Amino acid sequence: MDYQHFFDEAIARLKAEQRYRVFADLERDAVRFPVALWRPEGEADKPREVVIWCSNDYLTMGGHADVIKAVVHAAERHGAGAGGTRNISGTHHPIVELEAELADLHGKAAALAFTSGWISNLAAISTIAQLLPNCLILSDALNHNSMIEGVRRSSCEKALFNHNDMAHLEKLLKEAGPERAKLVVFESLYSMDGDIAPVREIVALAKKYNAMTYVDEVHAVGMYGPRGGGVCEREGVMADIDVVEGTLAKGFGTLGGYIAANANIIDAVRSYAPSFIFTTALPPTVAAGATAAVRHLKASGAERAKHQEMAALTKHALKAAGLPAMDNASHIVPLMVNNADLCKQASDLLLERHNIYIQPINYPTVAIGAERLRITPTPRHTQAHVADLVEALVDVWKTLNLPFVEAKVLPLRAVSATQLEAHCTYPEMKRAAE
Repeated sequence: MDYQHFFDEAIARLKAEQRYRVFADLERDAVRFPVALWRPEGEADKPREVVIWCSNDYLTMGGHADVIKAVVHAAERHGAGAGGTRNISGTHHPIVELEAELADLHGKAAALAFTSGWISNLAAISTIAQLLPNCLILSDALNHNSMIEGVRRSSCEKALFNHNDMAHLEKLLKEAGPERAKLVVFESLYSMDGDIAPVREIVALAKKYNAMTYVDEVHAVGMYGPRGGGVCEREGVMADIDVVEGTLAKGFGTLGGYIAANANIIDAVRSYAPSFIFTTALPPTVAAGATAAVRHLKASGAERAKHQEMAALTKHALKAAGLPAMDNASHIVPLMVNNADLCKQASDLLLERHNIYIQPINYPTVAIGAERLRITPTPRHTQAHVADLVEALVDVWKTLNLPFVEAKVLPLRAVSATQLEAHCTYPEMKRAAE
């Protein structure tokens, strides 16, 4: 049997469907971020400087001096590895400190750290649902793949409710009845469209119909709330959420995932979840760096304020130039292309012609026909970066004959229009600055 043929065919299908993904060889610069070095394929000895516009290190905490110092100190003191799984020899003191810090962040009795946010969702959702008798999982239709896999792994009955549709959720809760065990799983901020869940309404419905709540705050922790606890902290409902899941790899700039809840839920997941029990723990370096990031963002709102300013400025500039940026109330800036091939071409042109790196987003991350460039401003992006980005995108849109939309000058809220500096050479941007 020609086994190789099956793999060749699988890759060929992806390429034919314009879904084959190419990874750029990038070297991040902790000091100069968002500047990085790109080594084109076949030209590794000729690196080029590029500007990253699609990093999930939203607040650039990965390069923060306190975080780097904590990582270096932990490496010198504890070494590189964790020593094993938590059940063997991997429950080192830095990870205990991290979990205490995360529990405090969310006002919960305990927390549990995992090697990634994907694993924390898979492990926690499946384990919690399996331990509830005859559990019905009610899942938002646009939940992340990790949540979907957690639901599947549980083998429990599931019911999808239409995205952020509270009438549909209530209908399903009512049909299930007050006596049946129910787990409502949803995200606080959906990372592809950037829309925010009606968390207060979900909590109210869960209370009304005697259901547990599980919220994924992956794209919100560090980013929202007075201490960076996420959307649920900002909306004042954190105490009413049963389980909050988050990541250390986005707002906190390091690596890993976690859940926070009351002590017996955490203990149950710790004791029953195979993907926790049999996985090597986060190393002390990562745990220490994450702890430093969490502590800093609990006390400092400067990064969040600057980040929101740059997100608003970027959206304003894109709209002013007639580029099809999707409206939302978050820091995510989706720029719609709606064609997989053209989206990849746009990404390639930005990199090769303008030294701007934005990966194309295509199926299965988004639906076929909803392909986009997902732009994520950071506090380290400048007004000059924004101007360069918009001018580059206008050139790409014209080159590929992509449709523009009616130019709009939106209210900048806290961002003054005068912050569109003289560097803005594209006419619509200049008008927005005037």
